[in-house]
Amino acid sequence: MTDPDDIRAWQRLDDRTTTSGRIVADDVARLAGLGVRHVINLALDTHPEALADEAARLARHGIAYTHIPVPFDAPDDDHFAAFVTALEEGPAPVHVHCILNWRVSAFFCRYNRERRGLGADAARAIMARQWNPETAADVPQAPAWAAFIAGGA
Repeated sequence: MTDPDDIRAWQRLDDRTTTSGRIVADDVARLAGLGVRHVINLALDTHPEALADEAARLARHGIAYTHIPVPFDAPDDDHFAAFVTALEEGPAPVHVHCILNWRVSAFFCRYNRERRGLGADAARAIMARQWNPETAADVPQAPAWAAFIAGGA
């Protein structure tokens, strides 16, 4: 099965990691068909575009689920630590999503720099495929995200 091009903000990072914005009910079987064994969701389940009963839907397809609800205006080091644990200790392949792939791309920016040893410019370039909170003047929460990705540096 090839990567879907119609899941919002779909991105393949490597052979064991994919990311996206929000997923819908029909995407669950598609993720299973791609061999995904674990989904990490960084969005709030109260968001209007959140998939209802996501954990149960994934479980029916044998996919593990980790929910780390990250408020869009307040990402912090505890969220990042939970993300690192879920990513490194959970089954693979893994799919990580939120609503727009902004949270996820920022988390991977920091992860790639801090855990994979990628240079800051290279890590930011991967994030910039989705957005760049350091230059997103039209997003009121962008400063919180710029501070978040700078964390640990």
